[in-house]
Amino acid sequence: MSDQEVLVSKLTWLRCLEGVRKFAASDSGATAKLMALALLVLLLAVSGLNVVNSYVGRNFMTAIAERNHAGFVGQAMLYIMVFAASTAVAVFYRFTEERLGLLWREWLTRHLVSAYMSDRTYHRLNDKLAQNGEIANPDQRIADDIRTFTVATLSLVLMALNSLITILAFSGVMWTISPLLFVVTVSYSFAGSYAAYKLGRPLVGLNYNQFDREANFRSSLIHVRENAEAIALSRREGRITSQLQRRVEELAGNFRRIISVNRNLGFFTTGYNWMIQIIPALVVAPMYIRGEVEFGVITQSAMAFAQLVGAFSLIVNQFQSISSYAAVAARLDRLEQAIEMAKSPEATDIVVTEDQTCIGFENLTLYSPEDHRKLVDKLSIQVPHGLRLLISGPNDSAKVALLRATAGIWDAGEGRIIRPNLDTVRFLPERPYIYPGTLRELLLRSGEEFEIPDERIRELLTALNLDPVLQRAGGLDEEQDWASVLSLGEEQLLAFARLLLAAPCFAFLDRVCTALSDDQVDQIHRMLIANGISYVSLEEEGTLYAHYDFVLELENDGSWHMKKIEGGKISYECVS
Repeated sequence: MSDQEVLVSKLTWLRCLEGVRKFAASDSGATAKLMALALLVLLLAVSGLNVVNSYVGRNFMTAIAERNHAGFVGQAMLYIMVFAASTAVAVFYRFTEERLGLLWREWLTRHLVSAYMSDRTYHRLNDKLAQNGEIANPDQRIADDIRTFTVATLSLVLMALNSLITILAFSGVMWTISPLLFVVTVSYSFAGSYAAYKLGRPLVGLNYNQFDREANFRSSLIHVRENAEAIALSRREGRITSQLQRRVEELAGNFRRIISVNRNLGFFTTGYNWMIQIIPALVVAPMYIRGEVEFGVITQSAMAFAQLVGAFSLIVNQFQSISSYAAVAARLDRLEQAIEMAKSPEATDIVVTEDQTCIGFENLTLYSPEDHRKLVDKLSIQVPHGLRLLISGPNDSAKVALLRATAGIWDAGEGRIIRPNLDTVRFLPERPYIYPGTLRELLLRSGEEFEIPDERIRELLTALNLDPVLQRAGGLDEEQDWASVLSLGEEQLLAFARLLLAAPCFAFLDRVCTALSDDQVDQIHRMLIANGISYVSLEEEGTLYAHYDFVLELENDGSWHMKKIEGGKISYECVS
């Protein structure tokens, strides 16, 4: 994304304002409004104390120049009191700003996480939009960009308000000192802001790209950590190292360009800020020499000039922060747009009809989304509740497509799918999804942790010979990192325990017995039948037929054959 696109996107800023409005109207809005009001009061107090401090400083320096001991002591005491008050106000101001930023970040993160996780948006976002280059690293945008966005927004808004208040407060002070100095201040500030904008504009696009390159490198490192054993066993360190080195070169190359722009910008801003110290003296010192003003006015004019130039020169002093902020705002805006796009599945000709009594397919044709190759051709079968179907054959891609289409995460196709609603059908992958948490959380859905008695859970674990897992876990309610505790066979048995506790009408099983013994496979199938769970299994060729009533064979050309099984053997072909 170019810096021009980021910088000029009015819709981005409009959506940011809409986000602020939603935050203000949320449950946290009342607290946020009180904090914002407190910040405004404290900001006014800071500016007021700065003005007071300019006059106290002027009188303090004048007392020194006039050798006025009593005036010196009095002004020194007043100086200390003003500094003490300024310190207290500044500390409470910073505290309130951080609390408001945290409150906003928490609300915005919860809002985006809910949108990201609802309606399988996370799947469509990662699977479709990322491949098309429309969005990258949504996890990093939610975790890091929100923090940067909320902190930077508050900081920049408060700096802008502070600049406005400072301009209003010190313009009068500056005008009373010298109208010429006021004109010089305004001209110098605007000329510097324009020059800083022209020199630093490329930073916006470069920062946008840098965030993605940093996230890509971190993602690659996470991949190494999560697949450490597989990498070590396959001796793929060389390939992984070259990929990591490429990621490093990408982020370092982009960062070198950022450093070059910062160098050019630094030459200007450093010289610009150094001149602030000399310009007021060049204008006011001749006035003092001519006797038109007292000595303290020189220091007061230097302070007022610095305050006004700082207020007018927000772009000069904060351009690097503003450029990073603009990139972050654009990235979050793109993320929200992508989430909105991904919430609604792509248009598909696959019609899903809910029926609690069966799983069926009517003239279902599935295609490969990459090359539009036909995977399944006009499949028409029906599996009533109580029957068991084995899906076999050489076409593994077709098996996976059929499972995903039934689960509602495959769009490339046409025809009709008949299945129960997703609350009464379960899909088990070969490698079960095992996440950190307690054993109870692993076995039961959110909100149902205490609906099933512990006795029932323990009995099921005993029946599946998982008592050793229960002992290693330290009970049902001890947090564990299961990836380092369980073998693949234990993971598959726990997935079946979770399935049996959920007791759905139907289950789709994707090669879920690969790490189990024949006796364990027999036991699992008997338990599924005893609990009234009909199942459709995706298995490799050569699977025993004893646990099934029908077998659906999927061929490489998209054709299929449905065969009846009796006594563990194929008895005849039903339909084709």
